[in-house]
Amino acid sequence: MKLAGINIYNVDVSAVRQLKLASATVLHLESTVVELITDTGLVGFGETCPVGPVYQPQHMLGARAAFQEIGSSLIGLDPRNIGQLNRAMDAALNGSRYAKAAIDIAAWDIAGKAYNRRVCDLIGGATSDTIPTYYSITTASPDEMAREARERQREGYARIQLKIGGRDLEEDIETLHKVKDAVKPGIRIAADANRSLTSRDAMFLSHRCMGISMVMEQPCNTVEEIAAIRHQLCHPVYIDESAEDVNSIMRAVSGGLADGFGIKLTRVGGISALRTIRDICDARSLPHTCDDTWGGDIIAAACVHVGATVAPSRFEGSWIAAPHIRGHFDDTNPVRIEAGRIQVPTGPGLGVTPGKVQLGSPIMSFG
Repeated sequence: MKLAGINIYNVDVSAVRQLKLASATVLHLESTVVELITDTGLVGFGETCPVGPVYQPQHMLGARAAFQEIGSSLIGLDPRNIGQLNRAMDAALNGSRYAKAAIDIAAWDIAGKAYNRRVCDLIGGATSDTIPTYYSITTASPDEMAREARERQREGYARIQLKIGGRDLEEDIETLHKVKDAVKPGIRIAADANRSLTSRDAMFLSHRCMGISMVMEQPCNTVEEIAAIRHQLCHPVYIDESAEDVNSIMRAVSGGLADGFGIKLTRVGGISALRTIRDICDARSLPHTCDDTWGGDIIAAACVHVGATVAPSRFEGSWIAAPHIRGHFDDTNPVRIEAGRIQVPTGPGLGVTPGKVQLGSPIMSFG
């Protein structure tokens, strides 16, 4: 089996309502979908969808420029030899893991279809037919965030992520206390600052919220800032934006800098890299998520497949953008949330196939 062609598509995945993060406000988003076509007729799909150009260095136009560099060099390779495929991408272009991730995901999709197995079966086996997800509440007034947290708990979510930062620290502290009072005991709370707090403010917030059972997710911009205050905080620290690849996670683990991770599938380089990170976290008993910043059914399915293989005691859930996007790529087998959980796709490969109407015409092709 060899790759005979690659198509790249632009798909609108704009948010239903405006999302406010500490560093940006997001509404209009476009996803980049990759279609790998083999000489046997098997087709695999991948996807990458950065949240705008400000949240992190990854951005949509950067991914498409990367495909221009990579695309032609992959024609003729066997997509089932995923390690070889990843090495070929690295030989063609340094960095740009988030673009290469889409090709890696598509290759796993083809491998699953070739062996008539789900992706989760190829990377360790699913622990259950469904996996937990969590809900991320964007920045709003303390009362509004508390009200939404209460509603999401009623819907079955066992973990609530609260976006903080980018405003007066007192509002964040008030929000955390009001959410704690609004939800029933047992719900897991993550205060996600998206790198926005100074070391001083992270310590103030943690000490003022000492009585709240929660984790602090990426409170400061760099790992060095987090390391400087880590043992002065009252809460466990999860690293998210600074968990950029396998090496950065190994450094954080070996340095004892994190109690857990928020892992983004495309940021670290795709299913292959996330599988490695899963095993590192398992060896050190570190909880983590398996999710991404945004995207449609393809990214959602990939996150769910990897998440399904994580030991339940170490799994914080897979966040997917489905509740915030109109429609699905695959109307027959959509990836969606029911009562705070997601069904693991049952078809071979990723188990989702985007429709031609949703994809439209390719914006670039190779082979």
